Amino acid sequence: MSARGLGKLEIVGGAMVLGLVVVAIFAPLLAPHDPTRAVAATYGDPGAPSLNFPMGTDQLGRDVLSRIIYGARISLTVGVAAMAVTIAIGVLIGLLSGFFGGAVDVTLMRFTDVMLTLPALLLAMAFVAVLRPSLLSILLVIGLVSWTQVARVVRAETLSMSRRDFVLAARALGAHPGRLIARHVLPNVLPLVVVMAALGTSNTLLLDAALSFLGLGVPPPTPTWGRMIEEATIYFRTAPWLATFPGLAIFYAVLAFNLLGYGVLMRARTQ
Repeated sequence: MSARGLGKLEIVGGAMVLGLVVVAIFAPLLAPHDPTRAVAATYGDPGAPSLNFPMGTDQLGRDVLSRIIYGARISLTVGVAAMAVTIAIGVLIGLLSGFFGGAVDVTLMRFTDVMLTLPALLLAMAFVAVLRPSLLSILLVIGLVSWTQVARVVRAETLSMSRRDFVLAARALGAHPGRLIARHVLPNVLPLVVVMAALGTSNTLLLDAALSFLGLGVPPPTPTWGRMIEEATIYFRTAPWLATFPGLAIFYAVLAFNLLGYGVLMRARTQ
């Protein structure tokens, strides 16, 4: 792909992410109704899209558009915060493993391999069942089950950096390992970490939606996209819009972070 194409990819992805952030921040101003209250007399049946309710209403008479707008807050908060936890754990383990090597490397990488063999969704379900669903527990759990790929990539990059001349020179001068990592290795690994964070946020968003769909996400009445799809499963034939619109919202968010991350990655490779 040409440099101009890469630039467009970054711009499109960045604009889409910015739009999601704006919707999340200004949800009280953008949402036409309270997302947790019945605003239409549907008498237990979903209301079709109309001028007053562009995305229809659910079986409880709540405005679907308002719930999707407020759901952006939860999805963005969980996605970004969980990715911060993921990056923190993955970078720490990757740096220690790649820099010190030996028994430290073997121990940490074998632990990482064990974590990789466990399905992330099943592991997250087990953690949530123990901690009980809440916004804090969800983002911590997603972070705890998503760090393995980050750790392996950071380890590989750290192994390369720790053998560079400027690191070997600093080590020969007696620099403390902590100083070597903080001043010489970590700054050179950070660009790769930023790319992985952008790409990985889409995975945390999907994992959050999956947990919400299974009833293990942020508890109601807080609107989340995954729970909205779960609540719409019995209306797939009679009211398909109940699942379509939150599904499109998830698709939009995942696509936005993937485009941004892929654009940044490709640009880094061409430089």
